[in-house]
Amino acid sequence: MGKILTFGSLNVDYVYHVPHFVAPGETLAASKREVNCGGKGLNQSIAAARAGAEVFHAGKIGADGQILTDMLSQSGVDISYIQHSSGPSGHAIIQVDPSGQNCILLFGGSNQEITTQEVDQVLANFGPGDRIILQNEINNLSYIMQQAAARGLDIVFNPSPIDASIQSLPLELVSLLVLNEIEGAALAGTEDESLVLEGLRKQFPRCRILLTLGSRGCIYDDGTQRIQQKACSVEAVDTTAAGDTFTGYFVAADAAGLPPQERLQLATQAAAIAVSRPGAAPSIPVMAEVKQFSL
Repeated sequence: MGKILTFGSLNVDYVYHVPHFVAPGETLAASKREVNCGGKGLNQSIAAARAGAEVFHAGKIGADGQILTDMLSQSGVDISYIQHSSGPSGHAIIQVDPSGQNCILLFGGSNQEITTQEVDQVLANFGPGDRIILQNEINNLSYIMQQAAARGLDIVFNPSPIDASIQSLPLELVSLLVLNEIEGAALAGTEDESLVLEGLRKQFPRCRILLTLGSRGCIYDDGTQRIQQKACSVEAVDTTAAGDTFTGYFVAADAAGLPPQERLQLATQAAAIAVSRPGAAPSIPVMAEVKQFSL
């Protein structure tokens, strides 16, 4: 089984529990505030490590980022490729409503300060058989993709948050695309849900596609087979890290060589546990919990 490298974001999450999402011009009192570790990169690294994979994280933190490296280390993630910035770490302001839904305001901070030299130093330690997980929360993504492909790494890309910059990336280099229905519609160029997967398959004929559909489960398409996986029915407390948990578990199971249906089931169960708990990284389960959970 090859190594998994997440080259991704590291954020300090400030979570505010509110009766509803704040409206323009409104001042709203929060019932509670929590400070957690987050960032899509960190969450996906932790999920893959808690799923039992050998995981390395590359990225950049500021002087306020010790809490982030501590969390990664405690979860079994190798942090030797994390760089340090003189500026602040990335952070997020997260509102969570009583139903567990969230909205997020993101500040990139040191996540946007990664240099091409730092990329080269990291990727020199990885090669064929290894996987790299990327999201859209760090800079120099095009360069990272190009250099990772040149070294023979399988590229897993989660195009989140989705924005216009995604279209300029060398997406033809991606091996596995993991995205939700909103991201899928944006990339496929259609709001017709029934046409999203076909649009993605046409654009990326050699890429495996994993489309998540929230409470309706997910669809996996590798070009030769299409598998639909139902979601678990759980009471949602906080959906913040659900997608990241799903991604990390799926990639870990993929690296372990498990059959597609088993990968989907493990990832779905892990995400269900995550949404039933508060917080981002703290909500991600370990494999023993996932195996005990039934769909």
